[in-house]
Amino acid sequence: MVSTAWTRKRQPHWKRLEQLIGVASGGLTKLNHGELREFGLLYRQTAADLSTVLEDSSSAQLAHYLNDLLGRGHNLLYMGQRPRLSGIIDFYAAVYPAVFRQTLPLTALATAIFFVSATVGWVVTASDPAFAHRVLGPQMMVSIEQHEMWTHSVVAMKPVAASQITTNNLSVAFAACAGGITILGSLWLMIFNGLMLGVVGAATYAAGMALPLWSFVAPHGVLELPAIFIAGGAGFEITRGLLFPGLLPRRASLAQAGGRAVRLMLGTLPLLLIAGTIEGFFSASATPVVMKFALAAVLFSCLCVYLFGRWSTTGSGPSRADTH
Repeated sequence: MVSTAWTRKRQPHWKRLEQLIGVASGGLTKLNHGELREFGLLYRQTAADLSTVLEDSSSAQLAHYLNDLLGRGHNLLYMGQRPRLSGIIDFYAAVYPAVFRQTLPLTALATAIFFVSATVGWVVTASDPAFAHRVLGPQMMVSIEQHEMWTHSVVAMKPVAASQITTNNLSVAFAACAGGITILGSLWLMIFNGLMLGVVGAATYAAGMALPLWSFVAPHGVLELPAIFIAGGAGFEITRGLLFPGLLPRRASLAQAGGRAVRLMLGTLPLLLIAGTIEGFFSASATPVVMKFALAAVLFSCLCVYLFGRWSTTGSGPSRADTH
């Protein structure tokens, strides 16, 4: 267990490293030779201190502080380096899954808010069918009442539709992430999108169109929806950094939270690109329903293995997720 005496003894070293990071905010060239040597020594010592702190489950806040401190130091060490293919592979293979798991409670919160809103939308629509008319508009309701899907334009213009779908999904994801700075923005987007899905689901179920709807949504939705939830979690991470800075100054806390949010967003880009392509070329096609659900099951299983599989932790630890 980390003792108070040990923490008090090590704290001046951490504060000194924080000072050097502040001085070198524009690059390590701002430090003289002696300060550079001191920076390197303090960085290594702090990394060792973090390893000690991580062994004590009751020191989570201190571990978070040291993790952020090392992340800022790491960014200075590698500032200006040209990106390499191996770095991109390492990010998607190890860093991104680690950041995802680190912020998993916030992604879970975004997911819960979405599905609670969807449930509310379903229940309200089931009890008051007129609610669907007010929310969805007459054009879509006429299509549902005539037992017709509204995806004909997707089938007719597959490449254009895929591009438009991907662009729209990216816009929603970026809005969900950036909305965290407004505190309520990400929350509102999760509520609104969940409510809309619930209303559409209830309206199509009442019209006997549940199977066409979900067989359309499933192939791309198993990637698109998790990506939106992760983006919402990224927005909540920004809000957390703004409202609950912990031991860090609020500006530094927001900067670190923003860094994690950006990494989360970078990780969702391939998911949204793949989802948009599937929606544009496959989801609305005449492919048998069984094959659509089978593809959805395979894609969702692959996503879970990627994000939670033990292989993705190789070479990455609690500190690594915050130091890229």
